[in-house]
Amino acid sequence: MTDPLLSLTWTDHVTGRRGFLVVDRLVRGVCSGGLRMRPGCTLEEVTGLARGMTRKEALHYDPGARYVPMGGAKGGVDCDPRDPEAYPLLVRYLRAMRPYLESCWATGEDLGLTRDMVDRAASEAGLVSPVQAVFPLLDDASAARRRLADAFAVAVDGVGLDELAGGCGVAEAALTALDRAGVPHRGTRVAVQGLGTMGGATARFLARAGLTVVAVADVKGTIANAAGLDVEALLAARDTHGTVDRGALRSTDGELGRDAWLSTDAEVLVPAAVSYAVGAEEQEAIRARWIVEAANMPVLPEAEQALSARGVTVLPDVAVNSATNAWWWWTLFGDVGPTAEEAFAYIRRAMRVLVGELLDRADTGGVTPRAAAHALAAGRLALIRERFGCYR
Repeated sequence: MTDPLLSLTWTDHVTGRRGFLVVDRLVRGVCSGGLRMRPGCTLEEVTGLARGMTRKEALHYDPGARYVPMGGAKGGVDCDPRDPEAYPLLVRYLRAMRPYLESCWATGEDLGLTRDMVDRAASEAGLVSPVQAVFPLLDDASAARRRLADAFAVAVDGVGLDELAGGCGVAEAALTALDRAGVPHRGTRVAVQGLGTMGGATARFLARAGLTVVAVADVKGTIANAAGLDVEALLAARDTHGTVDRGALRSTDGELGRDAWLSTDAEVLVPAAVSYAVGAEEQEAIRARWIVEAANMPVLPEAEQALSARGVTVLPDVAVNSATNAWWWWTLFGDVGPTAEEAFAYIRRAMRVLVGELLDRADTGGVTPRAAAHALAAGRLALIRERFGCYR
């Protein structure tokens, strides 16, 4: 792929901390991509994520749908979200990026941030909405905003629909792979790294599908139980950053090191926390048959090559975690109504088709699922460019 259309580094005049914005490309003059906040965030990281967003958008291109995929972008701030200075820093970052947010960049929460935090900071920075750049593309912006607000007001078992959409997609990607391999759901073991929004929702959907969650990892370490963890109890005992209160553990639950999830005796691993979690050294500990990338860029290329060589299938982030972004736009543009039933049904159907297609391509071409996903995205980007022109 070519160089990004726009690459910015911003330095905060108060703290000296840096923030980044990368616009990989525009479609109809607009791009989409979340905003993350984590210590050590770099321009290189944000650039890779922006490129991934271009592909992620393209993978859901349906010429018959109201939603037309946008270009890809990403924002990042180098700060610990737990830092007392994090929120005012976020406001200053959004204020500095306001010209892009008003004209071309639609964003939302990513690693380290919540939707409420981003919405409050955007309002304080003088923005109408973090996604206001999309409004000119809508037939009826007021009705679309009401539809999205109605969807955000929906809760399932006390959890917001917006927090469940992505995990529903990740779980469906995993279930699609199991079903294609003829592996029954019941008795299949799962280990999840990260119990935040994405990891928590994924664990819930997989457990309810009959799989056994045997390990979850957070910043304090790995909680494990070979007989199965009480996922709902752990979810109820986590804080806003996904850290589980150990007082909620049962006597049969064990506590292990932070990286113990990697070597857990499980068929499926779901890295759902940080990027670059699995390198060449870490992959040696993995015994699972599938790695389902709920996080962005959790498996490094050299690790994926080694895993593939020994028969471990990595389902790539560009497809696996794409439902979070797609659900927003399906709802805003009117392809999906503001109900949990309609949202989950649409997500499951779309993910089944997408993951099935990329696995077919991988099998036929003798390539990895990631290579198949990139090829599929490239083909759809060409169709988008043919229909709407090139905005580079």
